Amino acid sequence: MELRITCIPGDGIGPEIVAEAKKVLDAVAVKYGHVMHYTDILMGGASIDVHGVPLTEEAVKTAKSADAVLMGSIGGDTTTSPWYKLPPNLRPEAGLLGIRKALNLFANLRPAVLYEELAGACPLKEEISAAGFDMMIMRELTGGLYFGERKTVEENGIRKAIDTLTYDENEIRRIAIKGFDIARKRRKKVTSVDKANVLDSSRLWRKVVEEVAEDYPDVTLEHMLVDNCAMQLVKDPAQFDVILTENMFGDILSDEASMVTGSIGMLASASLNDTKFGLYEPSHGSAPDIAGQDIANPIATVLSASMMLRYSFDLDQEADAIDHAVKSVLQAGYRTADIMSEGCERVGCRRMGDLLAERI
Repeated sequence: MELRITCIPGDGIGPEIVAEAKKVLDAVAVKYGHVMHYTDILMGGASIDVHGVPLTEEAVKTAKSADAVLMGSIGGDTTTSPWYKLPPNLRPEAGLLGIRKALNLFANLRPAVLYEELAGACPLKEEISAAGFDMMIMRELTGGLYFGERKTVEENGIRKAIDTLTYDENEIRRIAIKGFDIARKRRKKVTSVDKANVLDSSRLWRKVVEEVAEDYPDVTLEHMLVDNCAMQLVKDPAQFDVILTENMFGDILSDEASMVTGSIGMLASASLNDTKFGLYEPSHGSAPDIAGQDIANPIATVLSASMMLRYSFDLDQEADAIDHAVKSVLQAGYRTADIMSEGCERVGCRRMGDLLAERI
């Protein structure tokens, strides 16, 4: 199979971690008989330095011509970088918002996995962390409160702010279908999170999700109110498989879930459109303070590449090979600086990439 991948190395540690993800993908290609075609584009600060803008039309065109996009990290030090003296629409992060819009990426996937070898970093009680967890938070990315009409007015001398939360059934249906499709690749359970006891938008959300569920008789559906879900994430995270929710709830819950893993350097993410196309990136930032020092952790980017194989190319066996390589390296006691613990061997970014590629 030929895989056309647009790569966005980006800023900070981005070029380092993307290079290691490519190394692992190349090992997959050799073992399973695939051909990888990579095309690099500039985005964020790297694009500002060359083109004066964080995202060019040519870069968007190149991304659209690929089967998937693999990204490193965007941005720099907000207090010292000259990028942040520019107007907001010309700063690095504007490139990320721009490409998400251009590629119509409406479904955000944030896995939260607690590896047995890293359980000591989990902030939860040992009796909870001992059970481990492996969940996927599916967040609607382009609707809801963040994109509704908003205004600030003054009435009778009193300032009033208005934000509108709007969803139509088509927006809900397409994210629900993605959620159920992904549950079929996992443990076949969807927890739909809403606030249906209060919000009309949540009542419509629940109704449409139930309609979609009828087409997936092999997938178990449960509903959970968002406040209860926030509690359950710290009380019993092992109960969750796919958490399906709207934009603002997903924003909050995915950050909570990432914290209970204890290590953001291990967390991948993806944003998908209504085809198989997706943009895959680590959940962490650009870490400009350690850029170029060969100490970054590439595992989140490597796991993002695994998600790319699984969800954009339906190469589940190849994705499993990457996931197993990560577990094998951790079991062997190799650690980058951010996940280092007593009795383990510290390795750099490039060496970690080598170790992962060797285990494919």
